[in-house]
Amino acid sequence: DLINRAFVFPQETQDSHVQVMAKPEQPLQNFTVCLQSYTDLTRPYSLFSYATKVQDNEILLLKPKSGEYRFYVGGKFVSFHVPTGTMEKEHVCASWESTTGIVGFWFNGKPWPRKGLQKGYTVGTEAVIVLGQKQVSFRGGFDAQQSFMEEISAVYMWDKGIFNRGVLEAMRDIPFEAPIFGWRNFPYKMVGEVYLKP
Repeated sequence: DLINRAFVFPQETQDSHVQVMAKPEQPLQNFTVCLQSYTDLTRPYSLFSYATKVQDNEILLLKPKSGEYRFYVGGKFVSFHVPTGTMEKEHVCASWESTTGIVGFWFNGKPWPRKGLQKGYTVGTEAVIVLGQKQVSFRGGFDAQQSFMEEISAVYMWDKGIFNRGVLEAMRDIPFEAPIFGWRNFPYKMVGEVYLKP
């Protein structure tokens, strides 16, 4: 149970990350990822990377610059533009459904206009899930210039879509829908210079 705690990445490194020691048991036709970050980085950085043997960007939540999030499914992405210069914690959720390809995106609890991505695609299950680095290849190959610095917390993943109410529940760490993994029962392994702090 990691409530009221955060993973702290104190400096840019080639290898420091958190590996999530859980993954879906079945291929994903729908999913949602939520997390909270707190940083003043302006260069590109990766928050959530889900890689399989056939696709290193199977699921990826990347911030290429201030004011933009990129959400990848199966190697392709859509962008969402968000306010800049707030220097506050940023809570984001992204959901995707295969049958329509519709992507939902929420920034600090507010829904952004929905977009389309990879209709009919299926996300594989033999995956490595990493926080704080972008996987260039399955089980490794990180790029320090896309590494995350500072704080990540409140990480959740579901094998279904969640909507406005579910996003607000995730922000408060009181999800009604049971996640594949979540902050109240989070299986993790810290690698390199990462610390778990209140």
